[in-house]
Amino acid sequence: MSVDSPQPAASQPSSSARTEDTVPGQASGAGRLLSRPVLAWASWDWGSAAFNAVMTTFVFTVYLTSDAFGGEARASVVLGWGLAIAGAMIALLAPVTGQRSDNGGRRKLWLGVNSLLVALLTGLCFFVFPEPEFLLLGVALIALANIFFEFAGVNYNAMLTQISTPRSIGRISGFGWAMGYVGGIVALVLVLVAFVEPAFTWFGSDTTDSLNIRLVAVFSALWFLAFAVPVMFAVPEVPRRDKAAQLGFLASYGLLFRRVKAIYRTSPHTIFFLLASAIFRDGLAAVFTFGGIIAAGTFGFTLSEVIVFAIAGNLIAAVGAIIGGFLDDRVGPKRVIIVALVGLLIAGSAVLILGPGTHEVLGFTWTGDVTFWVFGLMLTLFVGPAQASSRAYLARLAPVGEEGELFGLYATTGRAVSFLAPALFAASITIFGEQRYGIIGILVVLLAGLLVLLPVKPPAQVAPAVVPSY
Repeated sequence: MSVDSPQPAASQPSSSARTEDTVPGQASGAGRLLSRPVLAWASWDWGSAAFNAVMTTFVFTVYLTSDAFGGEARASVVLGWGLAIAGAMIALLAPVTGQRSDNGGRRKLWLGVNSLLVALLTGLCFFVFPEPEFLLLGVALIALANIFFEFAGVNYNAMLTQISTPRSIGRISGFGWAMGYVGGIVALVLVLVAFVEPAFTWFGSDTTDSLNIRLVAVFSALWFLAFAVPVMFAVPEVPRRDKAAQLGFLASYGLLFRRVKAIYRTSPHTIFFLLASAIFRDGLAAVFTFGGIIAAGTFGFTLSEVIVFAIAGNLIAAVGAIIGGFLDDRVGPKRVIIVALVGLLIAGSAVLILGPGTHEVLGFTWTGDVTFWVFGLMLTLFVGPAQASSRAYLARLAPVGEEGELFGLYATTGRAVSFLAPALFAASITIFGEQRYGIIGILVVLLAGLLVLLPVKPPAQVAPAVVPSY
C-alpha cells in the first residue's frame, strides 16, 4: 500500500498482505458469494454480455460486414482498422485512466460513466442503415464503444478486491465470469427468437431496412444499462488520495512509469505474470473468436448449429468458471490456470488430429460433428477457469489502492500481443492450406503462454510491490 511520504519511492512501505481492513472501499458483507455487493457486481458482467456476445461477436459486426455495406471484403477491412485503432487507444490510455480513478476516489463513478457511454454508443447503432455510406458510422460507434467498455472493465475488475476477501477472491471472480457467460446465453436466445429468427410477428421482426437487426442494438443498450445499475448502489467508492489526485494527465504517465519500475524492482513476478497472461489470454480469446468459424468452415455446421453450439459453449464455460473459482481458493490460481491451459492444449489437439472425417477411436466411431461437439465443448470448459483465475491472480498481487492502475496494465499488455493468435491462425492456414490447421496457431499461443507462466511464482510466494504514491 503506497503512502504519502518524502522517502524515495523504492523505500516506501507497502502492505505485506491483503486483509479485509486494508482494502479501500470494502463493501459490507464482502466475501460472501451470494451477498448483495457480489450479486450487484456480477450483474454488470451479466449485462455486459449483450455488448460482447451480441454486438461485437455474433450479430452486429456480422451485419456490418455484410454485402449491404459495400461488400464483405471492404467492410471487413474497415472494421478491422477501426478495431485496431480502438485497441491502440486502449493500450495507451487504460493504465492512466485506472490510476486516475484510483487516486481521485472515482472508481465507481468512472465505471458508471463509461458504462453509460457504452450503452449510448450501442443504442446509436440503431441509426446504422444497411447502406455503404453508413459503414464508417457503424464502425466508429463500435470502435468507440469498445474503448469505453475496456475503460469500464478496468474499474470493474479493480472492484474485485472490494467485494471479496483473500479466502474468497477466486470463487467470486469465477462467479462473475459465469454470470457473464450465462447472461450471454440469455441475451443470444432473446435476440434469436425475437429479432433474428422471430418466433412471432411484431414490429421488431420487420426486416425492412434491417429494422430487426438495428433494434438489436437498442435491446443490447438497454440490457447492458439495466444490469450495470445495481453495482452503483451496492459497492462503496474508494477514498480520494489528494496528492496523487492533483497530478495532471501527462504527469500521470510519469507516475505510471515510476510505479512500473518500482513494481519490477520490488515484485518482478507481478510483471512476469502480466506478460505471461497477455500471451495465454490472447489464445483464450481466439478459442471463442475462431471457434464458430472453424465449426462452420471445417466441420460444416450451419448458422443455426453454430448459434446452438455457442449457447452450449457459454453454458459449459460458466460451469467451468464456477468450478475453477472454488479450486482457485483451495489450491491457488496458478495451478488452476496451468491445468486449464493443459486441458485446452489436449482438447485443441484432438480437434486438429481427428478433424472432420470419420475415425475409429478406442472401439468407437467418431464423426466430425461428434469430434467438434465433444472436444469443442471441452475447450470452452477450460476457458472459464483460466480467465477467472487470471483475474483473481492479479487481484491478489495488486498493491492496495492501485488495483485500477494494475488492471489498466493488464488491459494494455493484453492489447499489446492481441495480434499473436489471429496472425498465427492465418499463417498456419496459409502454410498448410486448410482452415483446420489454423488451430495450430492457437495451440502455439496457448503453449507459449503456459511456458512463460511456469517460472512465475504463485501469489502467496510473491513479495508485495512497493510503489510511490505520487
